[in-house]
Amino acid sequence: MSESENYTGQCLCGSVKLHVAEINPKFTVCHCGTCRTWTGGPLFAVQCGTGVVLEGDENITIFDSSPWAERGFCAKCGTNLFYRVKSTQSYNLSLGLFPTLPALEMDMQYFSDLKPDYYCFSNETKAMTEAEIMAYFASQT
Repeated sequence: MSESENYTGQCLCGSVKLHVAEINPKFTVCHCGTCRTWTGGPLFAVQCGTGVVLEGDENITIFDSSPWAERGFCAKCGTNLFYRVKSTQSYNLSLGLFPTLPALEMDMQYFSDLKPDYYCFSNETKAMTEAEIMAYFASQT
């Protein structure tokens, strides 16, 4: 994907738009309990770094979900928008906000040991367990 392209996604009601300079097409899937509670299943997210411009940010509610991350959603329609890493302010946006991204590839599964047995993916990916994720983010704070 070209770094010079710009991408725009929006919530269901259109009150929030996200303008992104760069999207990593190698998306991640998170199986942690917080993501599964937040989305009703695993969270599919694309890494976008800090080059995200929010339009309609007065309609975004931020939830402080862990010591290292916060989650944003549209206060009007409830669309899950992102989780943002506190230490770097880097965004991981919900993949569903960008339905026509080319060359997508599932690359990593987070909290792989917490994935429930009632779903599975046939993709072979890298995986990080809860202990590995906790150790990684503990070193970042």
